[in-house]
Amino acid sequence: MTLRVERDKATGVAVVTLDRERRHNAVDLATAAELGEAWRELRFAEEVRAVVLTGAGTAAFCTGIDRGVDVPQPASPYSADDPLIAIGPKSCDLWKPVIAAVNGMACGGAFYLLGESEFLIASETATFFDPHTTYGMVSAYEAVYMAQRMPFGEAARMSLMGTAERLSARRAHEIGLVSELAEPDGLLPAALRAAQTLAGFPTEAVQGTVRALWSAKQAALQQALAQAPALIALGNLAPERQAELFSNRRTAPKPRLR
Repeated sequence: MTLRVERDKATGVAVVTLDRERRHNAVDLATAAELGEAWRELRFAEEVRAVVLTGAGTAAFCTGIDRGVDVPQPASPYSADDPLIAIGPKSCDLWKPVIAAVNGMACGGAFYLLGESEFLIASETATFFDPHTTYGMVSAYEAVYMAQRMPFGEAARMSLMGTAERLSARRAHEIGLVSELAEPDGLLPAALRAAQTLAGFPTEAVQGTVRALWSAKQAALQQALAQAPALIALGNLAPERQAELFSNRRTAPKPRLR
């Protein structure tokens, strides 16, 4: 198993932990399937009224898709199969509040998860970045999700600057991506406090509010995401060229933290 789900019936809170610390909690096909299964199970778990999502260890929350994953693609330039498309809670029709506790790096495909969380609490050592353009890939789904959570200019800068820059937790808090900063040791307790508060309120009112919040942006989100497969298929470099660029990452200049 690459995912841990712990439920506390006393508080009504479940903690979902990406458990691939040695791989910086990158998502492989097994983890993607487990995430979808976990969200669907939590839909029916009446004792769970709020969820905390985090990653194992302190180095990374999630670094997106595991580079070792092989995903066969259709020949059509107008479509692309994305193994991360259904890893988020909203994609699996879970409307219980999800709080992301971001520890360490959050990049690339991590934004599928962050984009479908209600709000983010981050360790003061967390960083955010999107490596796609550096390695010849279109940031489509990730950019769309972040454009809904950040000022447009900040989302554009992060999506376009690739590995040249990392957004610090402090800056993420300043621009509203992160709602609260915590000491590394205090991250999970802070997220649990918020989740326990939500779990203590009447669940119908909480879930109704979650749906209301998402209804304010869901139509635009779905229209934007619908364009992503064609943009990816048309704009991505060939896989072998991507791999070549990725193999040179160790010689690249150290990213600027801002």
